[in-house]
Amino acid sequence: MLLALDVGNTNIVLGCFDGDRILFRERIATNQQATDLEYVTRIRMALDLYEIDRKQITKAIISSVVPSVTNTLKQTVEKYLGCTPLIVGPGIKTGLSITIDNPAQLGSDLVVDAVAGISEYPLPLIIIDMGTATTFSVIDSRKRYLGGVIMTGMSVSTDALVNRTSQLPRIAFEAPKSVIGTNTIDCMKSGIMYSTACAIDGMIARIEEEIGEICTVVATGGLAGTVIPLCKREVILDDDLLLKGLHLIYEKNR
Repeated sequence: MLLALDVGNTNIVLGCFDGDRILFRERIATNQQATDLEYVTRIRMALDLYEIDRKQITKAIISSVVPSVTNTLKQTVEKYLGCTPLIVGPGIKTGLSITIDNPAQLGSDLVVDAVAGISEYPLPLIIIDMGTATTFSVIDSRKRYLGGVIMTGMSVSTDALVNRTSQLPRIAFEAPKSVIGTNTIDCMKSGIMYSTACAIDGMIARIEEEIGEICTVVATGGLAGTVIPLCKREVILDDDLLLKGLHLIYEKNR
């Protein structure tokens, strides 16, 4: 079995593969102060929940945008599973042609998303990953990663709004009954949810206008499921895109 871990600024996505089959997908909080023993406990709880014997896991792969956590998780995997994980980074085979100004600056999560997207969906392709930041990755019909967009994520926007005002409360990310709110909570929900959906629709239209082609659009990430249903543009929701990409990259480098 293969254990796949993707470290984001807010959450770590982890999943386990038996061949090509995903056995589970879970999220745990990213904690830069946590020790390898603390991460061992979290991973063990996830495996126990799905009744997976750790001795069956003989392979692991990690992608990370939080350098301080990368080595801790590497030590976690070595200590708990007894294998050395593959780390997604420079020198790893991905099969992806990256045409941005400095390919080394492309986040490993975006690389993983793109590898899975090219394998799973028709090109050209826009991949939207909704986490701490909301990112757009653009891949053309020749499988070239052209570049993308980075915009503020919903959680960051909401935190800024709440922290910079004296009377606005924290809210749950759920669709309001209508666009026009009749109380403070619904007004905030509408503002956050629909403005994000409108931004996604608008960015898709502008990207397609710039490259001169209609694209397949795929969304992933922890917040995608709450916003994508509000978009007017057709967007495919794929919660397992990152895990699929990690599995593909491991297979290319085994």
